[in-house]
Amino acid sequence: MNQPPEDAQARRSIAPVVCYPVETLPKPDLSLYASARATARKTAEVIVPPRDAATFSAPAGSFFRITSVEGPQVGDLNLWNAADLSERFYSGKTRALHGTHLTTGERMWSSFPGMRPMATIVADTLDWYGIDGFGGSVHDVIGTRCDPYTHNLLSGGQYHHCCHSNLTRALADHLGGTPAEAEPHVHDVLNVFMCTGFTRDTGQYFMKASPVRPGDYLEFFAEIDLLGALSACPGGDCSAEHSSDTAACHPLLVEVFTPEQSALQGWTPPAPNGYDRSHGA
Repeated sequence: MNQPPEDAQARRSIAPVVCYPVETLPKPDLSLYASARATARKTAEVIVPPRDAATFSAPAGSFFRITSVEGPQVGDLNLWNAADLSERFYSGKTRALHGTHLTTGERMWSSFPGMRPMATIVADTLDWYGIDGFGGSVHDVIGTRCDPYTHNLLSGGQYHHCCHSNLTRALADHLGGTPAEAEPHVHDVLNVFMCTGFTRDTGQYFMKASPVRPGDYLEFFAEIDLLGALSACPGGDCSAEHSSDTAACHPLLVEVFTPEQSALQGWTPPAPNGYDRSHGA
């Protein structure tokens, strides 16, 4: 450890600057979405088994809801443009724009070059949680997903029911291909219902028991035609570990709701990002 310079405290006391002020971001029309939601009827549902994953489709203009059923359970969510899997959820840029955890009115943004809203959160029954005394909050975009590679590195062995593998199997089944073909499309997730933060002494990523209870849900408006995959994490409520055959795990419910066609009159899916991609060449 190097000795601090004489002006160390002055350097530390410089006020931070928000990297991406979001005042000019296009804002979702939550009142329009709410009025459309009032006309919607359920058109599909999928049960995600414990320690496994499932895919679902949510057409542009529909709503999809992820609900805790039977017991506290967190889920890892991937989203893709249904017509082009190369456009997928970009957790890092979403985090840079909205912060480490998402709630109502915030959006899941897609990867470059599309970089547009994929889904907007329209309801969050855990919005009351806020940020606790440990710095923890729910629905994070900081954790990558539990995976067999890190598990092997830290613990050895071959564990196949972590979220990365669950998502890979589910996508392979949907595409009718092999896990090796599907795996490159699996990406960093929205950790639905997971309660996380960073320790204040070492800055390490932590998890704690999720406040989710049966009946809690997170609901989204699909901004474009979406293919989704959701894993019911093998850590259950993630109160102890997140790659486990012993943690209490429960299913998750995904429901899709379709509003009346007239309810979204004047709304159109967001266009891909307007940057010309010349990169100054």
